Amino acid sequence: MGKVILVTGGVRSGKSLFAEELAKKIGENILYIATAIPYDDEMRERIDVHKMFRPVSWTTYEVYKDLHEVIDSIDNKQDGILLDCVTIMITNLMFDYPSFDENNIGQSIIKEINEYIIDEFCKLLNFLKKRDINIIMVTNEIGWGLVPESKLGRVFRDISGKINQLLAREAEEVYLLVSGIPMKIK
Repeated sequence: MGKVILVTGGVRSGKSLFAEELAKKIGENILYIATAIPYDDEMRERIDVHKMFRPVSWTTYEVYKDLHEVIDSIDNKQDGILLDCVTIMITNLMFDYPSFDENNIGQSIIKEINEYIIDEFCKLLNFLKKRDINIIMVTNEIGWGLVPESKLGRVFRDISGKINQLLAREAEEVYLLVSGIPMKIK
């Protein structure tokens, strides 16, 4: 069985760069799963900057759901996987949920969205347990700040916290980055 490594920290704390360095130690043939959807020019520029630093031997897939199926469909043997970023994946899954309406999000829909997102990550983790492949997952610690003003922000924060706990429990290694400094916490 491969190893699950979780890299977490605040925004612009150096998580992606650190995760990329870890991936390079795993091997040259890395599957890079990018979960961001570029909705505007600023986001496209951010994505382009990230792409510039990736080795040419890495394969990039831009996808945010059914990752177990995506990984299973790839023919060539990968040395490892880098998933960047769990938090953006959660955002995309929330907005992708069929009954999602940010102006009318009641407790029953919140429960359904939680179950939907947890199921996506459980499917991925269960699939990885059956495969001998290492995965590095990058996520954000968003619960250290102020309580979000909007209900949608609080729902997102809560789901992100639950997913981060799930991934940290399953991970063999967890790193926290603060101001570019990695600390191994598990």
